[in-house]
Amino acid sequence: MLVDFLLQKGFQNITVLDILAAAIDRAKALLGEKSKLVKWVVSDITEFKTDDHFDLWHDRATFHFLIRNSQIAAYLQIAGRSINNHMVVGTFSKNGPDKCSGLPIKQYTEGKLQNQLKKYFEKISCINQDHITHLQTKQNFLFSSF
Repeated sequence: MLVDFLLQKGFQNITVLDILAAAIDRAKALLGEKSKLVKWVVSDITEFKTDDHFDLWHDRATFHFLIRNSQIAAYLQIAGRSINNHMVVGTFSKNGPDKCSGLPIKQYTEGKLQNQLKKYFEKISCINQDHITHLQTKQNFLFSSF
């Protein structure tokens, strides 16, 4: 888990957001006592309200679920005003699936993602990477830093 790794490396002021309370509960259980060192938020990212500012924003697989322009705009406004330094985004690439967990997603190329984020962020790098799921299927992701 990224959170466990960050805590081991001495990072502080960590916030974890997930739309599912069950996912938050599972992550807390895995961390045990260390979970008290993390701020946990259950929210749809497009409705996330915070006055906090983040040095690093890591989105491992949320952005591609935002398929309506209004959702993307809300996400970008929240991220744009909340991120001080860096953003890492993992989305399905053009070679990835067109659905995830039965839900429609948006696939991205490096150029398309850069164009979506350019109002608030400058691209540093993008890489494509295959991810092997627990069912042994391959999904191609585009991981990008801004």
